[in-house]
Amino acid sequence: MKLFTGNAHPALAKDICSYLGVELGNATVSSFPDGETFVKINDNIRGRDVFIIQPTCPPTNQNLMELLILVDAARRASAARITAVIPFFGYARQDRKDQPRVPITAKLVANILVASGVNRVLTMDLHAQQLQGFFDIPVDHLHALPVMVEYIRTLNIPNLIVVSPDVGGVKMASAYATALGTRLAIVVKQRKSATETEASHIIGDIHGKNILIVDDLTETAGTNHRRRPHPS
Repeated sequence: MKLFTGNAHPALAKDICSYLGVELGNATVSSFPDGETFVKINDNIRGRDVFIIQPTCPPTNQNLMELLILVDAARRASAARITAVIPFFGYARQDRKDQPRVPITAKLVANILVASGVNRVLTMDLHAQQLQGFFDIPVDHLHALPVMVEYIRTLNIPNLIVVSPDVGGVKMASAYATALGTRLAIVVKQRKSATETEASHIIGDIHGKNILIVDDLTETAGTNHRRRPHPS
């Protein structure tokens, strides 16, 4: 087994290697003067089981290209199997056509990963479960819930209630509420733009409660920013 990483989150890759008791593979990942990505794998990986740890978090395009080029380099170096470890899967929001003449970018990214030579994908808490079906290769979809719940319990928060910031997140929030043995509330919101939402109603009693908001993606925190007052 050999583990490699790009520049997306080298600290995560080092922590994983430390936990497994293995050394991080030696790879050069840099940029040409014009911004193009250069990759060279400096270890012999012929016949090896290769894991490339590269979340496609912002800057999404840069990190995605690094991942694809790392995969291509590993494939051409005769790796036996290549697993892309993508804890944060970029472009996951664009999983359906909700407007005319828009792409399904999550499917496009899945196709590109398979075409580059990925044999297996390992990811966490996908924005939509159906993304697993976009791949023609095995996808290991892990959940952070067991680790997060164990930590939250150590905080001993009184009067805790779990809140889903929208109807689409009810399933995940409900799982947290069940694991923590508490109740669930739901925010009914309307998205006004990619960075702005407006909450109109709250389903559930949150008066005097300590609130735990469970959301799968947080970029601008706009989901939890605006709340329209209830009419008198």
